[in-house]
Amino acid sequence: MKLFPLYIFFFCINFSGYSQDQPVESETMIKAFFKEDFNDYFQVQHYFNKTQFGKGEIDFLLEKSKGSKNILGKIYSYTLLGRYYRNKTTYEKAIENYLNALNLSREFKKVNAEIVVLNQIGVVYRRQDKIRSALNYHQFALELVNKIPNPTKDIKISKSVCENSIGNIYLKLKQYKLALEKFEKAIVTQQELQDKRGLAINHQNIGFAYQNLEKLDSALVNYNKSLQYNLENKSRIGKVICHNSISNVLILKGEYKKALKYIEEVKVLSEQIGNKFYISRIYNTLGYCQIKLGKLDEGKKNVNKSLSISLKHGIPTNTNKSYEYLSEIYRLKRDFEKAYVFYKKSIVGTHKTFNDRNILYVNNLINKYDNEVKNNKIKSLAKENEITKLKLTRNRNILIIALVSIALFGVLLYAIYGQRLLSNDKKILVLEQEALQNQMNPHFVFNALNSIKLYIINNEQKNAVYYLNKFSKLIRSILESSKTKEVPLSDELKTMNLYMSIENIRFSNEIAYHENIDEGINLDKVKVPPLILQPFLENAIWHGLSSKKGIKKVTLSVTKVSNDFIQIDISDNGIGREAALRIKKNKSLKRKSIGIELTKQRLQNFTDEFKNSYSLVYTDLTDKNNSPAGTKVSLKIPLS
Repeated sequence: MKLFPLYIFFFCINFSGYSQDQPVESETMIKAFFKEDFNDYFQVQHYFNKTQFGKGEIDFLLEKSKGSKNILGKIYSYTLLGRYYRNKTTYEKAIENYLNALNLSREFKKVNAEIVVLNQIGVVYRRQDKIRSALNYHQFALELVNKIPNPTKDIKISKSVCENSIGNIYLKLKQYKLALEKFEKAIVTQQELQDKRGLAINHQNIGFAYQNLEKLDSALVNYNKSLQYNLENKSRIGKVICHNSISNVLILKGEYKKALKYIEEVKVLSEQIGNKFYISRIYNTLGYCQIKLGKLDEGKKNVNKSLSISLKHGIPTNTNKSYEYLSEIYRLKRDFEKAYVFYKKSIVGTHKTFNDRNILYVNNLINKYDNEVKNNKIKSLAKENEITKLKLTRNRNILIIALVSIALFGVLLYAIYGQRLLSNDKKILVLEQEALQNQMNPHFVFNALNSIKLYIINNEQKNAVYYLNKFSKLIRSILESSKTKEVPLSDELKTMNLYMSIENIRFSNEIAYHENIDEGINLDKVKVPPLILQPFLENAIWHGLSSKKGIKKVTLSVTKVSNDFIQIDISDNGIGREAALRIKKNKSLKRKSIGIELTKQRLQNFTDEFKNSYSLVYTDLTDKNNSPAGTKVSLKIPLS
């Protein structure tokens, strides 16, 4: 107790230095910032790297940036506000400010800033256990990173953040071995770049995975490495996180007094920082230490404090843990009725977020899908290699035949060469089609699996099984059709029906899909290239209907217009091509599609042997007021 006044004196000196001297430095840095000429978001990050920002300084930076129309300054200010509110556990305001930063990044094409902000939004959703939203934002960020050629150090760090964050989502899903694989990928980049902050975060995550795999010594080694990096970086919140983690491992090892010492060392520090997420965790761990030491009343007080914070700020994981600890307290007090009540609350809360058996099952599906994608990439590379060889052979033959024809036979050899050239071109086109079919849009498959996973997480077993069956049929149909040059129209329509069912999940089944087939058409005798209708349906959904409000319809009609042709019409009641084009130009994250131009080439190749060719016509639909009312695609295919 004699040391207490000295501690107060030391704390006051430090606090005074932080609250008075530091803002002056911040204000000076902010004023100097507007004299610099930055054109990249990472330059701004490095400039303010060691500057401490309070709410007042952030508002000052934002106001000055608005006044001088400094876009990077505005984006950075909104990002700082997002982090400020995230640390205060005010998640709605955090998302609001991050979205302001994201919209500006996209509007002014600041891709580096967009990557950073997408990752930050993912972190906020992960804190709230909104797994699907978190995964989508981190996945978007990773897609942008992978498009950048010759990545810089900052881009490499951003990629490791993406991989780390996806690993964190696997931790949430209790898939610890999968999480370790992601962290091990990220740590290679962080060690190469000597990114101490990233290494601190990664070792913390690896420690958590080992803790849940019951490898406690490995967990402690990684937590202590993380603590060392955080101390070198002078990260106060990092110190709080590591002490909490180390304390939890020591509890599992039965070293309760040592655990209590670790957690008490950071209790005051966590209150100073003010991050409610971690304050709630600290009081939970502190209360649990006291329970294990037999101090039930003190433990109950601290666990209740944690519970109050997590309920107020919407932190489900901490809430469920508090219920579990309260159940333990009442069990030890032999109040079994209350113990059961809190135990039930803990179990129900946990099951709202996780269903271990079903999550494991769907993750196994994702693993199988990942392996399939890797195998398809290998096949695709092999096909591309063969295409390259054919092109090289063709080019070599051009040179040889040209020289021989000029010197000797001229027209005769040129005609022979023309035949060989035509044959090679046809082989190249067939191989390009096969390479294309081996890369069935991974983004669509990934989102389809995630949509099915959401049904499982929400315990909607009937819907999950129903759409999982449809999804498996669709994949089987795609794999079977990829081996053939043509399929019956009846099979193509079945595949498209499955495709629409899966895509419709993401629209909460709001799209009404209808097929109108002329009775006189024998669909089994009409042949078409496999998956030829998919790009038109995809365009109808994502360009016509995705931005439309209200009733959404897609109609596919098949009519026999003459003895030589059938006509397939695909119409939607969407926003029309002109509005869709405007929206597409404003998007930085564009969906990958098979592509209409390649579809035309496939149709041309398919009808080369027919006496008639195909035709493709787009019609803009209008209502009675001559306003856009959708789009109709008319495809005429020859029968012979």
